[in-house]
Amino acid sequence: MKFSTLACIAFVVVVVSSLAPTKAVVGSEKVACNVMELQPCLAALQSGGNPSPDCCGKLKEQESCLCEYIKNPLFGQYVSSANAQKILGACGVPLPTCK
Repeated sequence: MKFSTLACIAFVVVVVSSLAPTKAVVGSEKVACNVMELQPCLAALQSGGNPSPDCCGKLKEQESCLCEYIKNPLFGQYVSSANAQKILGACGVPLPTCK
């Protein structure tokens, strides 16, 4: 793995871990929006490979948070990437239309 890729991932992990999770409402339930919960998807995002069942489970849990992640300048480029869209499709999670 290239050093620049590793440095970028480390930077994102450090920045993300310093952010407080927010809440999204799904029906009458509040979901904690914490991008660190999507860590099981990192390998598939980097490689373009198939997501793990754990990744798909976390994506489904965090589905209501995707617009928040897309709008965040730190994460938007990753959530909107071709690999991320492939992962979402493989997990049966639609890419949201954000307002």
